[in-house]
Amino acid sequence: MRPHDPSRIGPGRQRGVSLVLLAVSIVALIGFSALAIDTSNLYVARNELQNGADAGALAGARVLYLNDGSAVNPGANQVASDTAISNDSQGTPVEVASVRRGHWSFATRTFTPNPSLDVVDLFGKSTAELDADPNFINAVEVITERAATPIAAFFGFIFGFSDYSSQARAVGYIGFAGKLRPEDVDQPIALCESALRNPDGEYSCNLGRFIPEGDQTGGWTNFEHDQSGATNANELRDLVEGDGNPNEMNYGENIATNNGQVQSAFKAFYDRWVDETDRERPWNMTLPVIDCDDGIAPNNPLVGAVTVNVMWVINNNQNLSQIDTHAPQVMGGGADLEDPEWPGDWANASPSGNERWDSFTDHFALQDSAGQPADWRNMSIYFLPSCSAHQPSGSTGGENFGVLARIPVLVD
Repeated sequence: MRPHDPSRIGPGRQRGVSLVLLAVSIVALIGFSALAIDTSNLYVARNELQNGADAGALAGARVLYLNDGSAVNPGANQVASDTAISNDSQGTPVEVASVRRGHWSFATRTFTPNPSLDVVDLFGKSTAELDADPNFINAVEVITERAATPIAAFFGFIFGFSDYSSQARAVGYIGFAGKLRPEDVDQPIALCESALRNPDGEYSCNLGRFIPEGDQTGGWTNFEHDQSGATNANELRDLVEGDGNPNEMNYGENIATNNGQVQSAFKAFYDRWVDETDRERPWNMTLPVIDCDDGIAPNNPLVGAVTVNVMWVINNNQNLSQIDTHAPQVMGGGADLEDPEWPGDWANASPSGNERWDSFTDHFALQDSAGQPADWRNMSIYFLPSCSAHQPSGSTGGENFGVLARIPVLVD
């Protein structure tokens, strides 16, 4: 008997092998098609679920605090849920598996659920301390899903899949004012962050300072990026008399600054202070905060925003010899303040301006950088950072100076 020779297989048998290979190829092709179509369909549905989760988390974080910033908003979770559901996944409203408010930590990149409505005091805390405090409510987590209405499997049934379930998750975080929208700050004066922090690096609102003091308190700014020096006196005067920053300002970028005395701008500021307060009430305003580690001018990085009470302004012609005439006699009467650290109204009718001034600076804890009572200096602005809750401003991205942002960001 001759040995078997594969090359001698007849045409019939070759056709049989081809049919087997064709059948296997068709099955494989169908499998790959099923995989491609179902994966694509799953990807589209998953993206739509993520869009719903993102929108819900951002909407919830945007209203996480009441409009005046004084308390956590108990309705924030419902806003997040309603917003998520308003998004469709393949023509069907997305399902919300859960909505939770809580704390996001950048140090650990984790979200800790916390249903508390208690407000954590922002004052006397560093940004790092707040980041580590799980009781500081600063985020909303939203999980969306397709469970009741699973994602259809077009070809998956071949492999035993009738449909697919899927989830998406997003965390919206509300931080501190960084990018500042037009008119978020009120006057063309930038305060140094070093003048607002205590030696431990915490934001302090129970001690006041004054401008100018050396090169570490504050200076003029025209709010503009990509410029050196805010030296145009007419521009600064118009900004003093206007409604705040005309353009958006970006956290981390330099704004033009000037540490010199711009007399026409200062005179306009003094006149407006008199009109606003009759020299008897604090003047509440929100100002940009800058990094002054390398001094002030010609430009400094924007690091946040702060709300202060301007307590007194001394004009350029009010030198020490005129203190009896110009020193304050009453402060705080009729002021609309909801500041838990407000030391109370003050009055002193002594004919001695020095005595009135010493009493005034002691009552409101106005000090120089050495911790001594602030002295009388012409062309100076004395301010006390406000400890009250403030209306959120700008976009998330700045440091803690007591002002929460208005616009949140997605962090997870």
